[in-house]
Amino acid sequence: MGARMIAPFLGLHFRRRVRIGKEIAERLEERRGGGAARPPGRLFWLHAASVGETISALPVLEAMAARDAGLRFLFTTGTVTGAEMLGRRLAPDLARRVEHRFMPLDVPGWVARFLEGWRPDAAGFVESELWPNLLEAARARGLPMALVNGRMSGRSFARWHRAASLAGEALGGFRLVLARSEGDRGRLAALGAPGAVCWGDLKAAAPPLPADGAALARLRALVGARPVFLAASTHPGEETQVVAAHRALLDRFPDLLTVLVPRHPERGETVAAEAEALLPGAVARRTQGGAPGPGVAVYVADTLGELGLFYRLARVALIGGSLVPHGGQNPLEAARLGCPILFGPHTQNFEEAVDRLLAAGGAIRVQGGALADAVAGVLSDETRAKAMTEAASGVADAHAGLPGRVAEALLDLLPPA
Repeated sequence: MGARMIAPFLGLHFRRRVRIGKEIAERLEERRGGGAARPPGRLFWLHAASVGETISALPVLEAMAARDAGLRFLFTTGTVTGAEMLGRRLAPDLARRVEHRFMPLDVPGWVARFLEGWRPDAAGFVESELWPNLLEAARARGLPMALVNGRMSGRSFARWHRAASLAGEALGGFRLVLARSEGDRGRLAALGAPGAVCWGDLKAAAPPLPADGAALARLRALVGARPVFLAASTHPGEETQVVAAHRALLDRFPDLLTVLVPRHPERGETVAAEAEALLPGAVARRTQGGAPGPGVAVYVADTLGELGLFYRLARVALIGGSLVPHGGQNPLEAARLGCPILFGPHTQNFEEAVDRLLAAGGAIRVQGGALADAVAGVLSDETRAKAMTEAASGVADAHAGLPGRVAEALLDLLPPA
């Protein structure tokens, strides 16, 4: 009833999101369940909320496609950035077998229109998006569904626990629930997920982030022998801490270059202004044509999909979202690219990976005030940095076969050809 009542007022919501770049005006009908163009044959539907989930899902999609040459795919995302990442990462041959649409909002009529238009044969939802109306409608149609890399944080568990019957109905429609960690498995099972199991985290099995070779060569030529400190996928409140650490390091590393990569590139202007206030005249911004040449101490890389470039350039990296109560971004992206890892106290989003990295000696946890000393410790000790990267690489390689295993489980959901 609530979703039906608010549906007429969502036009204003859509228009505001178009203005700030979070929707594409020409594709708003997809948010209302329209835009179906079902291809012939069997169709598997994969849903990934945003960029991180899309990156996790792609190796599974590739493995499914390799195992079933005739299968077609519908891939939905909840964000424009997720759609952009999909378009950037899909190989041309596979792209011809994949239709992308934006996920409809969880309004009963819009969900029904979407499901009727596409008529998928099976579906997989990546991580934590549980839309009650959609899941109820899919279950009523007998759609075989899986929750893949299932995530249920302690905070989300507390919220869902207050609506335990709704959670049980939403989770009860899944034939397969693959949790990313034992903690997530336990919380999902407590909310009613049938037969939840833990096979590991797909983010631990993702391939190394890509980088444009020519762009990397240009950056290396500009940077030369300067030490590079990367703050990767940062959130509000972190950049000023990083720039303060940079200032504290200048006595020991006078030619230090710090690269700030905000998690949301649209924050680039704000991030650059904050850095400029602390280091006047020493900040450059990538989207404005800036380059990390002489005289630039802080480089704001406010672009999408270039994090792999800067991990390859850096000699030490702070994982964003960990100095503030966000929960941290994925530390294994740095591990795969041989970049020594630092993170702050807030790492619950990747608790299992963080625990394994710390146990192996592949990362260092720091408080904000100790960030400068931690960076200096890595930059000044090549033996220590090498040991950290080797240990972290071993952790990152532990789940290399997981995408193929998940792909086979999802293919088993399909009805016979």
